[in-house]
Amino acid sequence: MGSNTQGITIDGELINITNIDKILWPKLTIKKYNYLKYLSIVAPFMLPFLKDRLLTVIRFPNGVNQESFYQKNCPDYAPPFVDTKQIDNINYIVCSKLATLFWLGNQAAIEFHIPYQTVYSNNPNEIVLDLDPPSQNEFSLAVEAALILKEIFEQLKLHSFIKTSGNKGLQIYIPLNGHFTYEETRIFTSFIAKYLETKYPEAFTTERLKKKRHNRLYIDFLQHGEGKTIIAPYSLRGNDDALMATPLHWSEVTNKLHPSQFPMTEVIARLQSGTNPFKDFFDIENKEAFKKVLETIKQASY
Repeated sequence: MGSNTQGITIDGELINITNIDKILWPKLTIKKYNYLKYLSIVAPFMLPFLKDRLLTVIRFPNGVNQESFYQKNCPDYAPPFVDTKQIDNINYIVCSKLATLFWLGNQAAIEFHIPYQTVYSNNPNEIVLDLDPPSQNEFSLAVEAALILKEIFEQLKLHSFIKTSGNKGLQIYIPLNGHFTYEETRIFTSFIAKYLETKYPEAFTTERLKKKRHNRLYIDFLQHGEGKTIIAPYSLRGNDDALMATPLHWSEVTNKLHPSQFPMTEVIARLQSGTNPFKDFFDIENKEAFKKVLETIKQASY
């Protein structure tokens, strides 16, 4: 083992940690060592969302200012403890364990993107509506859209959660526990998106082409579908400020909110103080309420 390599044992698995002084976020001088420490703190919160899901990571081997690449296929050199699942000629990593998370962290995997379903189901575990403003300068549009949607979902008796994307937008989650198909969730997401666009045409749009959005917030309902992925809760992003896709309490979604408030260091303090807005996420049962909503939309469509 070279002088720049250290071995650590996690759950009985030996992981070689290399180049711990490598700077991953130059603007903030965050080293790989700091990042791995972050992963050790965030793991109990993040792993439940990665568990049993096909993983796509974005790796930044020389830091976030240098070249990055998407990785879906598990590399040949992965240690035996890294679980995988073969789907359509791709041998995906399934990151259900702390040892795998740490091994990925050492590979400078910074962004963790996951599908909506687990490997045990063809149905989504949750709906996620992606509220995507033109830039962080228009973040207030995401707040406005989120609060309108929260009110709608409360009227529909749907329990929702919200997080920052870690870049410039917000993402609203509706847990479904795999009870509904993607066809059924698409009926709902397209209805909600079209409703917002029709009612507030100056602020919101479902237009795919950026040049036609004219500074409006894009409601990306097409991002929720089979084969699509979303940034996992608690994942950092490969941006200069090491922002995290941060679960929020709905009470935090005000005109004072901004994505820049949640860099890695702040988030560590937040977690260590016990702030855990997604604590009940896997206990929520929206089944009956969502069934009623679907029936109502279908009737309205005929």
